[in-house]
Amino acid sequence: MSLKDRLVGANDNALPPQHHSVTSTASETTFDPSAAPVADPFVLIKRRAQDALFARLGSRLYDSSLGEDQLDSYVVQELSRVIDAERVPLTPAERARIVAEICDDVLGYGAIERFLSDPEITEVMVNSLDSIYVERAGRLVRTNARYVSEEHLRQVIERIVSKVGRRIDESSPMVDARLPDGSRVNAVIPPLSIDGPVLTIRKFSEKAYSLHDLAGMRALTEQMIDLLRACVEGRLNILVSGGTGTGKTTMLNALSQFIPNGDRVVTIEDAAELRLVQNHVVRMESRPPNIEGKGEVSIRDLVRNALRMRPDRIIVGEVRGAEALDMLQAMNTGHEGSLSTLHANSPRDALSRLETMVLMGGVDLPVRAIREQAASAIDLVIHVSRLRDGTRRITQVAEVNGMEGDRLLLTDLFGFDYEAGIDENGFFIGDPFSTGLRPNFLNKLRDQGVEVPDSVFVLSERTKNQGR
Repeated sequence: MSLKDRLVGANDNALPPQHHSVTSTASETTFDPSAAPVADPFVLIKRRAQDALFARLGSRLYDSSLGEDQLDSYVVQELSRVIDAERVPLTPAERARIVAEICDDVLGYGAIERFLSDPEITEVMVNSLDSIYVERAGRLVRTNARYVSEEHLRQVIERIVSKVGRRIDESSPMVDARLPDGSRVNAVIPPLSIDGPVLTIRKFSEKAYSLHDLAGMRALTEQMIDLLRACVEGRLNILVSGGTGTGKTTMLNALSQFIPNGDRVVTIEDAAELRLVQNHVVRMESRPPNIEGKGEVSIRDLVRNALRMRPDRIIVGEVRGAEALDMLQAMNTGHEGSLSTLHANSPRDALSRLETMVLMGGVDLPVRAIREQAASAIDLVIHVSRLRDGTRRITQVAEVNGMEGDRLLLTDLFGFDYEAGIDENGFFIGDPFSTGLRPNFLNKLRDQGVEVPDSVFVLSERTKNQGR
């Protein structure tokens, strides 16, 4: 039984309102600049109890031979003795609350612990000790949670990054890491961050969403699913583009579910978060330099190494730099069916960024040669957007159709109906629509034994009426 199960009932309603601890409250409010942080009446008791707990347990808190449940039980027992020694009159609810909060601090992530266990929260942002925001249903809200001290927040950050072999200190004050569940973590400390340590966590969904799940959220249509399934099964090379927080990785993970189980798949990421369902998967993660500035293994190094691992498909979590050239060359030399993501504002911008990233590698290639490589390598670009109503949708699917002169040709297969308007709740009424155009890669899919239903290319009535 976990610590949280044993402490069931020690929730936010266990104490009178004036006793609510702001270090771990899950309440959220619309941001009010005039709202002052709520004081924690038990902060001194908790601080003394926590210091005494560290003095009693010492290195046993980090004993790797103890299982998680064993360590939880050990801490709870010792903490009960410490609180008894304080001789402060506490109700059972207050006692359970203090034990839960200190255990969150000692064994977990302190003020943000319960946000990480809330399935409705997708992102947690710690801007400073008492400025903590979360994203819920695509909207940012400020919480009343706060950390007691900058030192405690630093301890939480160091606990996170050390578990994945990363470090953060004054010589390396910025780091990317991940939680054990795959949640993506970014941390920045002074002198880079002016107001103290900054922690951003993009939570990893407990459920690996399929395209059908995303269709239920109106991110795409059944027509699009039929096309995308065929493109993945038919070994087309696909880029997923979009801005920050638009759901590129979620889309990439959903697309990967259509990869045949017999294929050998190599995944390459900065911080491993993809969750593939296939049996034959090799996962690789880049590594930053050590304190002497040595030992770095970049995404580009991993892409090059992957080519010697007999992959059927290569999945690069995100293309950010010079590895773009190696990825294009891999796609052009028999490693078809590869998938990747990159930051861009549209499919055309995605190809332009790819071109720029190739040039970042210091290669002496004319721009036309790079564009020819991209035109030959990339078959499809899927663009995802986070709309102003907070929803994430596929707003464009475009085929790369070679070149005309010095210009890459793109054919829109799907677009998004922005003109349908907004409902009374502020949500977009429109959905993605088929342009009715048939892609040139249909013959390539047929050669792979994959057929695309004719229904994929049926125009919607609204599209017909608008003369699209």
